[in-house]
Amino acid sequence: MAKSSTLNVRVVEGRSLPAKDVSGSSDPYCLVKVDDEVVARTATVWRSLSPFWGEEYTVHLPLDFHHLAFYVLDEDTVGDLAPRDISGTSDPFARVFWGSQSLETSTIKKTRFPHWDEVLELREMPGAPSPLRVELWDWDMVGKNDFLGMVEFSPKTLQRKPPNGWFRLLPFPRAEEDSGGNLGALRLKVRLIEDRVLPSQYYQPLVELLMDSVLGPAEEDTASPLAVLEELTSGDCRQDLATKLVKLFLGRGLSGPFLDYLTRREVARTTDHNTLFRSNSLASKSMEQFMKLVGMPYLHEVLKPVISRVFEEKKYMELDPCKMDLGRTRRISFKGVPSEEQMRETSLGLLTGYLGPIVDTIVGSVGRCPLAMRLVFKQLRGRVEERFPQAEHEQDVKYLAISGFLFLRFFAPAILTPKLFDLRDQHADPQTSRSLLLLAKAVQSIGNLGQQLGQGKELWMAPLHPFLLQSISRVRDFLDRLVDVDGDEEAGAPTRALVPPSATVREGYLLKRKEEPASLATRFAFKKRYFWLSGETLSYSKGPEWQMRSSIPVSHIRAVERVDEGAFQLPHVMQVVTQDGAGPPHTTYLQCKNVNELNQWLSALRKASAPNPDKLASCHPGAFRSARWTCCLQAERSAAGCSRTHSAVTLGDWSDPLDPDAEAQMVYRQLLLGRDQLRMQFLEDSSMNTTPEADTGACPDVLARQRAAAARLLEVLEDLDRAHEEFQLQEQGKLAPGHLGP
Repeated sequence: MAKSSTLNVRVVEGRSLPAKDVSGSSDPYCLVKVDDEVVARTATVWRSLSPFWGEEYTVHLPLDFHHLAFYVLDEDTVGDLAPRDISGTSDPFARVFWGSQSLETSTIKKTRFPHWDEVLELREMPGAPSPLRVELWDWDMVGKNDFLGMVEFSPKTLQRKPPNGWFRLLPFPRAEEDSGGNLGALRLKVRLIEDRVLPSQYYQPLVELLMDSVLGPAEEDTASPLAVLEELTSGDCRQDLATKLVKLFLGRGLSGPFLDYLTRREVARTTDHNTLFRSNSLASKSMEQFMKLVGMPYLHEVLKPVISRVFEEKKYMELDPCKMDLGRTRRISFKGVPSEEQMRETSLGLLTGYLGPIVDTIVGSVGRCPLAMRLVFKQLRGRVEERFPQAEHEQDVKYLAISGFLFLRFFAPAILTPKLFDLRDQHADPQTSRSLLLLAKAVQSIGNLGQQLGQGKELWMAPLHPFLLQSISRVRDFLDRLVDVDGDEEAGAPTRALVPPSATVREGYLLKRKEEPASLATRFAFKKRYFWLSGETLSYSKGPEWQMRSSIPVSHIRAVERVDEGAFQLPHVMQVVTQDGAGPPHTTYLQCKNVNELNQWLSALRKASAPNPDKLASCHPGAFRSARWTCCLQAERSAAGCSRTHSAVTLGDWSDPLDPDAEAQMVYRQLLLGRDQLRMQFLEDSSMNTTPEADTGACPDVLARQRAAAARLLEVLEDLDRAHEEFQLQEQGKLAPGHLGP
């Protein structure tokens, strides 16, 4: 059992930020810090005072964290001083205040990146400790000096940990003395989730109910857990739930049946084929998250070459006459100002020059598309053809159902914002961003099979229509070949190595401890070692410069799991279980410095060992100490594991490994919201309503099954309630250990 604290952050946009460059603009990015540790950094948005990031992060936090902070910085002025002179620079000096004392540094002329390296001594005065304040000023020969910013440290901070590093400058406490102007605003979306994750066995009944939902009869069952979840969730919560459910079913090898279940229900509810999958339903969000988790390497293979060209070539393209900058060509050429028609023809040539390779690569990528995605698309097409068999619908609907996901929710968004799909390290500058928007609009039109061409307000796209119409027939053929596939391989099953064999994919210091033989004392210490991980070995030595290294073959890894904090009374510990042939298994324990580093190493090790056969189905989340396992108290070192392993890995997911227990806990919390509604709908009124089928239209057999399913779900939720209460009492010392049972 472990407590978890998860922070969901969406850094949306900034507004009216101050200009920090000589050009009158800035290159802003945002840092997210927890207790002075950077846990996330957005990309830089170039030349913008109102940047849009739209980046989302899920950060696992220590339970005892105190401070969450957001910093907006300018990329090229990290040494954070504002220009105060007409030359675009400043003449900065620093003043240090402590109680009634103050000292000044020397003034450095004409710079925004001063380096003093001066030692100023202030002696402690009698009385209560005072805060230390450092102010930066721009020296002016004539008139008043200009304030540049300040940093202040409380006495408690000075005593606990002497400051050493970069600190964001704050405005002056008295606004009338701050000539820096408005520091701008930052729009954020933050959710903190703190929860208790129980041992795996407590979630098994709920997980089994979820699995039974997708493997049961085809008729709609409004009392199944998944049906209840559909009714309960909306907005951001629906996207979070979709991600958790996709991961949960991926880990069980049932993502195909899960998506088919949601598709079947969505199609059954849709009467107009033009609105099919156009809303952000649980089915649509789950398919979207599935493509991101399973298809990211495929997306990169298809789009990255052309996206890189657009960023590197920086060609000016524009078809909208309202946005054309005809003087732009004159600034870079001696041929004079082109006409609007000439600009349109040039832009059309450039756009088709990028679109052509994109379409060519997509229609030629059938063999590279993951089999998991192809099988899901095949199921989707079959469900749509069953629901809309009419001849007038068939030609469009069976293609649009797939292209609506693949083109409109996968390819086009990745082209529009490549940073959010890990195609680029940075956001595009305004010019490149406009080019990407035009390309994304074109790909979206192709995905719509040209149904909306010539409609709406964007008639200026008409020059592209001939190219788009020529591409549509090729896309139809591509979609036919894409679903022409046989096989029962489950979506998400690892079929190839996810880590290059020789390249180092992760490295850094970890604390290492071997599995203890019975003869050694339990105080055997963790030792600091520097680790390198590639697709072939996990090697380590005393330091990064040491030539002598020990190594563990990745092919020997049988499990990579978290370790309960109680095993060693230490946080952020994982175990790597290895086995050489028929020999006995060995366990190496590794401690990371924080929970985010732990997740990154777990993900990297699981991806590196994904193709390995003979993975362990279970292991001990504790350690064998004092002649027993700390997790299950079994006295045999060779006793079977008491917890299911998380050996499956989400293909292409580069940050967060599967964690079925945490995923099941989130589903349980969401189901609690609908418990009363479920009880009232199916159970509490059953004794009064002697002929319910007359009101609901349901036959008695169907209603009886729904009531039985609702009763079983409520029973499972009550058992989880009871387990949470008992663990809470145990933590408070009101219940003796060992009195808990699943």
